[in-house]
Amino acid sequence: MNQDRLRLDLAELAEEVTPVDLRDRALRTSRRLGIQRAVATSAAALVVLAAATGTAFAIRPNGDSPAPAPAGPSVTSTWPPVEVTPTPQASREPSTAPSGSPSTDSGTPAGGPTFGRLIYGPAQVSDSPTVRLRSWRPGGGQPTSLAALPEIWALSNASVSPDGRRLAWVERGFDGKDVGKLYVSDIDGSNKKSMASDVDEYCITPTWSPDSRHLLFGTMQANGGYDRAGVLDTLSERHTVQWWSSRPEACHAIWSADGRTIAMNTDAGVALYDTSGRKQRAVPGLSAAGAWQSHQVTSLAPDATRIALFRIRKGMDAGDVGRLLRVNAVLETATGKVVDLPLGGRDLKQVFFQADGSMVVRVEDGDGRVQLLLVDATGRKVAEQPEPAALRDAQLIAAIG
Repeated sequence: MNQDRLRLDLAELAEEVTPVDLRDRALRTSRRLGIQRAVATSAAALVVLAAATGTAFAIRPNGDSPAPAPAGPSVTSTWPPVEVTPTPQASREPSTAPSGSPSTDSGTPAGGPTFGRLIYGPAQVSDSPTVRLRSWRPGGGQPTSLAALPEIWALSNASVSPDGRRLAWVERGFDGKDVGKLYVSDIDGSNKKSMASDVDEYCITPTWSPDSRHLLFGTMQANGGYDRAGVLDTLSERHTVQWWSSRPEACHAIWSADGRTIAMNTDAGVALYDTSGRKQRAVPGLSAAGAWQSHQVTSLAPDATRIALFRIRKGMDAGDVGRLLRVNAVLETATGKVVDLPLGGRDLKQVFFQADGSMVVRVEDGDGRVQLLLVDATGRKVAEQPEPAALRDAQLIAAIG
């Protein structure tokens, strides 16, 4: 599927772009995924939903049923920056070289960047109640199985720690009574622990800090409205939370590897925040009034100078704001300028930054074959590997390396 086709598919999902509340759009996503789950499982469920509502987007979570209060985490009012070991800072200059032709080069220069371990999850709702995450290192054999998760939560909010050892996700029911519960487990699904309740499962979803200890997450009020954001110490005995003093109207947080910056989607753009939740600045060129808009961010460079995201032109329909890890552009966060990538005429599918500033770039040719490119911080391709056919219907959710 090319980028234009994907844009058209998104345009068919929902209303035209307007500066609306991200929380409402995220809640529409929750119902859409729940409906897709029901459709895939039972045709009868679709009939019931259609008769009750007339339209999928009209269904909203039941905001009348009170939810239990969070289970007593220790709370303070501010969050100090996370102490992390800085990663090597690569060159910030984008590539200006033209894209070359496709290659099958699997080697990397001595001392240069290498492919790390890649974690895959589902790319869309299917008829499987649970799915297994999978791990694969390019050039290292076949994918291996990891934790099994309910499919909806694997798709919408599963988050892998930067060290590749742990997994965080949020689950909730669709009956208006269950509340979102934040869980953490080992990457194979063992040692599962409940961390917090009343947790947001679609907007400010759990996002790991670079030290793989802390989680940024959001909470919801009993009526389904936005509550607050905070950072959880997953290794503390009482699951201590440091709550942000501000309430950013934003979704889809991603954390830079140097620990200093958190990028989030605003109503039609992207803003950068510090680790206490104070807004630093917006990425230029993305806004409701500008030529380009974005409701989906995927990965942030270690020093926050570049961001991989999905953007659309002004006037196109944006769809909902559920997590979409598809990428069609990498931008400089200071200027909004597009970073050239050596795609070789192929369609861009995904981009994930690694801790050394290199990028894992996922591309697809006209025959549906997927290749993984290793691109250094200057935009130069240093390696290429074909992706196993077994991963064709999956998507990257993390690059560990």
